[in-house]
Amino acid sequence: MSLGPSSSAIHVQGTSTTDSAHNLPRTPTKITIHPVALFSILDHYLRRGESQDRVIGTLLGTRFENEVDVRSSFAVLHSETTEQVAVDMDYHRTMYELHHKVNPKEVIVGWYSTGSNLNTYSALIQNFYSQETAPNQAIHVAVNTGVEEGQEAGVRAFISSPVGVFPKPENCVFVPVPVELRFHDGERSGLDLLTSAAGSSTSTASQPIADVEILERSILTVSEMLDRVLSYVHEVLVGKKKGDPAIGRYLMDTLGASTDDLEKGGFNASLQDTLMISYLANLVRSQAEVSSRLALTTSS
Repeated sequence: MSLGPSSSAIHVQGTSTTDSAHNLPRTPTKITIHPVALFSILDHYLRRGESQDRVIGTLLGTRFENEVDVRSSFAVLHSETTEQVAVDMDYHRTMYELHHKVNPKEVIVGWYSTGSNLNTYSALIQNFYSQETAPNQAIHVAVNTGVEEGQEAGVRAFISSPVGVFPKPENCVFVPVPVELRFHDGERSGLDLLTSAAGSSTSTASQPIADVEILERSILTVSEMLDRVLSYVHEVLVGKKKGDPAIGRYLMDTLGASTDDLEKGGFNASLQDTLMISYLANLVRSQAEVSSRLALTTSS
């Protein structure tokens, strides 16, 4: 699809507003992105052609009133020059049909691009995706990979609004919308593994961690969280820090009947027992490895 020459797109910094008309869909005021969608965007960027400055793709997810939940994405073939931009619509629709068969609850919610440049071509692509998401507004997620000099890595989300008495597809206002990364408990171990690899002094990827080590790290993390909670509660009780009612309600809902056990140290003692079991398991495993190596040395 040829989208014509460039003219002038407008990018303004402002706050999004909800639509007051009852017969129109609500304007998104919050965008949440899951790690699967974000990693798919980054993988697409790493696999781009040498001549491509940025890549684009389709965002899939669900809508809840004025919130959009982006759960997955797929790449869309496109070419971009100084004179025109072309998007393979047939590929886009074929990929969506295949994805919809696997995840029928996920619909097209917008599109993504890499880089921080919002230009006329962005407005034209936004207009195309607005037709795909009608009557709902299409969102645009811009992922800055941080490879450009002076640019920090980050994720921003936008919605668009037409400009002028007689709006044209290539002219629109991109309005920022709050965006956050959300992940499920089951995805946390994978994110922790990637974080540890990124913080490593070597570029070698981390090896898979044994189940016992994962359990040990999780227990240590929980123990540290409990220590911070107990320290905060103690400072509030002695008057060193002003208590926050919201934090108090959250702690009561989270801990519930376990509060007495925490004060008595019962829960902390059970954590220590679990850590001891983990330590003994590691010791037994090490002893078994040493014994097997000695046996091989003796036989040879």
